[in-house]
Amino acid sequence: MQPQLEIADQADGFFQRQQPFPPAPTWREWQGKRIAFFFDTKPEHPLLELLPGGRAIIHADIISAAFYLLSGWQEYFSEERDQHGRFPYAISVQQQYGFVAVPVVNYYFDVLRTAVEYITGQRLQLRGWGSNQAPFATFITHDIDNCLSAWKSEGKAALHKGQLALFGRLLWRRLRGQDDWNNLEEVQAETERWGAKSTFFFLGNPDRAANGIRNADYDLTTPHFQKRIQRLAQNGAEIAVHGSLGTSQNAPQLRQEKEKLPVAALGNRFHYLSWEPRQSPHTVAAAGFAYDSTLGFAEHYGFRHSYCLPFYPFNFEVGKAFEFLEIPLHVMDATLHHPNYLQLAPHEILPALVPMFQEIERFGGVCTVLWHNENFAPQNQKNGPRQFQELVHYLRSRNTAFVNGADILAHLNSPTASASA
Repeated sequence: MQPQLEIADQADGFFQRQQPFPPAPTWREWQGKRIAFFFDTKPEHPLLELLPGGRAIIHADIISAAFYLLSGWQEYFSEERDQHGRFPYAISVQQQYGFVAVPVVNYYFDVLRTAVEYITGQRLQLRGWGSNQAPFATFITHDIDNCLSAWKSEGKAALHKGQLALFGRLLWRRLRGQDDWNNLEEVQAETERWGAKSTFFFLGNPDRAANGIRNADYDLTTPHFQKRIQRLAQNGAEIAVHGSLGTSQNAPQLRQEKEKLPVAALGNRFHYLSWEPRQSPHTVAAAGFAYDSTLGFAEHYGFRHSYCLPFYPFNFEVGKAFEFLEIPLHVMDATLHHPNYLQLAPHEILPALVPMFQEIERFGGVCTVLWHNENFAPQNQKNGPRQFQELVHYLRSRNTAFVNGADILAHLNSPTASASA
């Protein structure tokens, strides 16, 4: 008896060789979109063949391709790292083949969904988010790197540009014990104004890292800061850990920083998006986090693992998934306008992001946004409060469900969660 569903097996020993990069993909059209398919050695065959008797054949090896991208194989087996110890976007397959803003793994699964629907004669529905069954979700996050340095950093820039009035205002606020970046309550209020929730990732280390780079410019263990964090949580914010430089490979230190917070923390995101794929997943697991939200490219918005839903990272050492959830990062304010990154003009930001947002909406995914508290300062006209407002206004206009990490965990762990895959 012939199987009802056949999927091509075309990896040809690739995973046994443990090389970081596979042969170039072929390009096929699916649902009106040109999609890269790895391990597709017979492109002369149709991608999906629906046969009489309820049989289907997928002629591309979508299982191997999905595993390759979703597991982060290229990062694990590559030795290339940038100056911050990160896998470089510049050598990734997403950059090489130009699909960083397309969640191709979701398209692979869509091919599979179509085949299963044909075989079973039943429609598989994406599961909505929240009580209103929203078509997709948005996770608004803030990494709290600096709270006390606007007067110095932005004041220096103001002097350089001859903006003496701005310099004077920043200096005057400093002399009064205030700072434009010491604005956590204002950030929470601005996010709430759009019906969204804030998740704050706090650095637990005020010291410089071994490479000389600054961690926090504040000490969260002071009684004043502890009370502020508690008030943020009482007012509905989610509190999480922003693992300092070095903690991505040091579980005891990461655990200590977690314990410095006055409230329980479910989640982590490493400072500078530091991630060593052979060690960091083990570190997150050992520190006892329910979720991590580090995995995005600093250099470009999009899908680092080519998938727009949270997933459980693959443990290469034991051949199964870790128990913590990865909530991928899709867009960071610094990525959009930074001398080393995209340098988008303010009016270019939202048009650049909308196609990615549309992909997330199409597959019922989670759009993770990182907007640092310092970029809520009113003088920032590049990637500041106005650009944040434009972004959130668009997402709300698409009827997104604004969620935090705890909401995402609850959604995926509910009895009907399989329907959202």
